[in-house]
Amino acid sequence: MKVLVLNCGSSSIKYKLFEMTNKEVLAQGGIEKIGLPGSFLKMTLPNGEKKIIEKDVPEHTTGVQFIFDTLTNAEYGAVSNLHEINAVGHRVLHGGTKFSGSVLIDDAVIAAVEECCDLGPLHNPANLKGIYAVQKLLPEVPQVAVFDTAFHQTMPDYAYLYAIPYSYFEKYGIRRYGFHGTSHRYVSKRVCEFLNIPQEGSKIITCHIGNGGSIAAVKDGKCVDTSMGLTPLEGLMMGTRSGDIDGGAITYIMKKEGLTPDEMSTLLNKKSGVLGMFEKSSDMRELEDAVARGEERAILTEKMYFYRITKYIGAYAAAMNGVDVILFTGGVGENQATARAGVCKNLEYLGVKIDPEKNKVRGEEAIISTDDSKVKVCVIPTDEEMMIATDTMNILNSK
Repeated sequence: MKVLVLNCGSSSIKYKLFEMTNKEVLAQGGIEKIGLPGSFLKMTLPNGEKKIIEKDVPEHTTGVQFIFDTLTNAEYGAVSNLHEINAVGHRVLHGGTKFSGSVLIDDAVIAAVEECCDLGPLHNPANLKGIYAVQKLLPEVPQVAVFDTAFHQTMPDYAYLYAIPYSYFEKYGIRRYGFHGTSHRYVSKRVCEFLNIPQEGSKIITCHIGNGGSIAAVKDGKCVDTSMGLTPLEGLMMGTRSGDIDGGAITYIMKKEGLTPDEMSTLLNKKSGVLGMFEKSSDMRELEDAVARGEERAILTEKMYFYRITKYIGAYAAAMNGVDVILFTGGVGENQATARAGVCKNLEYLGVKIDPEKNKVRGEEAIISTDDSKVKVCVIPTDEEMMIATDTMNILNSK
């Protein structure tokens, strides 16, 4: 079975084509700058070589067609014709309370995703564009929606509710939903396979740390808490997002600066976090270099960044009455040894001990804790696309 995975953003489409019989990646790439000047498709060829094709892509249907044309290209395509594609799996950001798992897409599912656009205004409309484009270009091919929020639907009410008038939850669905759920689900399952331990009875803290970041407490294979909330803004300090902030500080800044709600949202989501503090970049590699040069602002920014992660790990260890495994994933979590070491140095009270040599790993599955560490600390590279493709295959096989 060949499954195409699409991840549609407001101005981008990432894709990966899998042969699920052996879980081989047949093709992968992405389109950037949709609807903007200079749009292009960047693909990775089977030999690892990168290829860029420039083309005007005014909207998502044209983009999906561009991907289809690329997949069937005589020179560097992966299939002889589109009928070889058995299904398409979509990453969908927000499913609200409507979806606790992946689903076969039909008119009712599309309507429900549309209803969640208020909760995911930046992502859900773009996710829908990808679904509509495939409907138009390959109407006979089944599609599956895999929701970022679904894994976190097992949170208990006392964890997901905000302490605001309950009527706002009843009227508007204002609660904590959590995101990166497909990644947290993949790595929490994969680490049990890697360590040869059962999910049942396990207490795992998954740290998805990248430009966006979130942490989840996973007990018995189910999420019991996570750091992101109604939107991906809550929780950790991120590349450009503030993370946790006093609501009073938000209204204070709005009054002082005369900002509209949309302007305040832009400040908190796109101008804060590492970028807001460091001021030079939101890239953790550039921050790490500046710390090595001894730049005071960089050192302060890095301390703040690590501190938030450490604090959430401590909170989730308390929430689960202990922790067996702490794992790092995402671009920073998988590749930055200084970040993992910085986060774990104040976790000795939990019995966490990091082995400096083992911690030098980049992008590979590994145990980075010492043999006598009471808590296993691991690096587990995430593979959200494989999770989406697997869900898609399983749903079709169950029909």
